[in-house]
Amino acid sequence: MSEPGDLPTDADRDAVAAQIGRRPRGLRRVAHRCPCGLPDVVETAPRLEDGTPFPTLYYATCPRLTSRIGTLEADGLMREQTERLATDADFAARYAKAHADYLAERDAIESLGTDVSAGGMPERVKCLHVHVAHTLARGSGVNPAGDEALDALDAWWQAGPCVGPGSDAARADPSG
Repeated sequence: MSEPGDLPTDADRDAVAAQIGRRPRGLRRVAHRCPCGLPDVVETAPRLEDGTPFPTLYYATCPRLTSRIGTLEADGLMREQTERLATDADFAARYAKAHADYLAERDAIESLGTDVSAGGMPERVKCLHVHVAHTLARGSGVNPAGDEALDALDAWWQAGPCVGPGSDAARADPSG
C-alpha cells in the first residue's frame, strides 16, 4: 500500500480549488506534490460528502500537468496502450495488477461494492489522467500505463507554480 500522504492544509485546499476551478470534493490527502511544492495529485474519498460513489481515488489537479496529459491522449497514447493489452501479455498482466492495486487501495478506505476502478482498468486504457495520477501517488512500477505516460511528459513544473498570488488561491507555504 502507498504512503499515507499529507493531510491537506487550508493552503492546499485553496491551491487545489484554484487548479480545478472549484472547491475540491472528497479531498482526503495530498497524494503527490509538484517540485514547486503545490499539490498536483490528491487522494479522494470513495464516496463524496453526499454519498455519491466516486471511484477515482487519485485525481490529477495541476492544470499544466493535466493539459500535457490531454495532449498525450489526443496524440493516441490511450489507443496504442489499449491495443497493446491484446498483444503484449506482460503489459496486460501488469495493467491487471494495477487495477487490483487500485481497488485494494480504495477498498481499504471504503468499499464501493464493485470491481469498477478508474481509467478503463483492466480492459482498456480510457483516461491517462487517472493513470499518471496513480503513478505519481504510488511511484513507478505500479501502473504501466501511468509509467509510460509520465515518462512521455515534459517538466510541467519548470515554469513555477501553476497557481499563486494572482489566482483565487493565496500562495502560502505548501509545507503546511
